[in-house]
Amino acid sequence: MGEQTANFIPETVLKKRRTQERLKAEAEEKATAKKADLAAKKELAFKRAEKYMEEYKALENEQIRLRREAKGAKSIYVAPEAKVAFVIRIRGIIGVSPKVRKILQLLRLRQLHNGVFVKLNGATLKMLRLVEPYIAYGYPNLKIVRELIYKRGYGKVNKQRVPLDSNTIIESVLGQYDIICIEDLIHEIFTCGPHFKEAANFLWPFKLSSPTGGFKSKLLHYNEGGDAGLREEKIGELVKKML
Repeated sequence: MGEQTANFIPETVLKKRRTQERLKAEAEEKATAKKADLAAKKELAFKRAEKYMEEYKALENEQIRLRREAKGAKSIYVAPEAKVAFVIRIRGIIGVSPKVRKILQLLRLRQLHNGVFVKLNGATLKMLRLVEPYIAYGYPNLKIVRELIYKRGYGKVNKQRVPLDSNTIIESVLGQYDIICIEDLIHEIFTCGPHFKEAANFLWPFKLSSPTGGFKSKLLHYNEGGDAGLREEKIGELVKKML
């Protein structure tokens, strides 16, 4: 009788033990599924990066071929019009008219040395020309887009500035547009894809440093030896000094 009492385990203890075992098994199952899901996504991101590299290489080779053909025909190769510009604010708020201030706000250039990607169309070109004395802009190449996003890229998550240290952050906001990793984001920006607007708005305005060696003259246009206005492909030189 005494031995039976000693071996008796209350029902509540057994119930609690079973619950703990069930929760542990569920947690292990979730962890295994999550690990497998992350591995699958990592592999998918790698495959997409490879595909994009092939696409970029093919585009570069096509441009080289067209230049050679034009040279052979004693003609001039005219590159297609740029679809994306990178815009940097180079002047502060002193003497800024309300109209210019409003345009800078619309472009999300609220602070000095902020930079954003802008899709070029009739409306945005008109806006850029109106604020030219306060900005420097041009057409970024793939290397500049990649360096900006990798080195200075932050995302906007629930109105918070979050570093892009994980593909999960990108997928949580842009997954619905099939943008699930940083290479997807770079591809969407560089090629001005169908969801460029969502991708550009997800990126927090880049906070760049003062350029190495300083500016030449903020008050003069780039064509006059200054820094303001359009500098086409030469924007890369300025961005490198400000990274």
